[in-house]
Amino acid sequence: VALPQTQTQSQRALLLQGTDSLTNASQSIERTLRIAAETDQVGTDVIEELGGQREQLDRARNKLVNTGENLSKSRKILRALSRRLMTNKLLLGVIIIMELAILAAAVYLKFFR
Repeated sequence: VALPQTQTQSQRALLLQGTDSLTNASQSIERTLRIAAETDQVGTDVIEELGGQREQLDRARNKLVNTGENLSKSRKILRALSRRLMTNKLLLGVIIIMELAILAAAVYLKFFR
C-alpha cells in the first residue's frame, strides 16, 4: 500500500520532531543527573566540613572544661597562699610586739630600777 507523498513527508516530519523531542528530553535528563551528582557532592562536602567543625567544637569544649578545672585548682592554691600570707603577717606582728615588750622591759629594768 503506497501512501501519498505528502502524507509520508508529514509522518516523517512527525518522526523527526519526536526524535528531536526525545533527544532534548535525554539531554535534559543528563543535565539533571549531572546537577544532582554535583548537588550530592556539595552535600557530602558540607557534611564532611560540618563533621570537622564538630570535632573542633568538641576539642574546644574539652579545653574549656580543662581550663575550668585548672582555674578551680588555681583558686584553691591562691586561697591557701593567702591564708599562709595572713598567718605569716599575724605571726610577724606577734613577734614584733614581743620584741618591743622585751625591749621595753630591758629599758625599764636598766633605767628605772
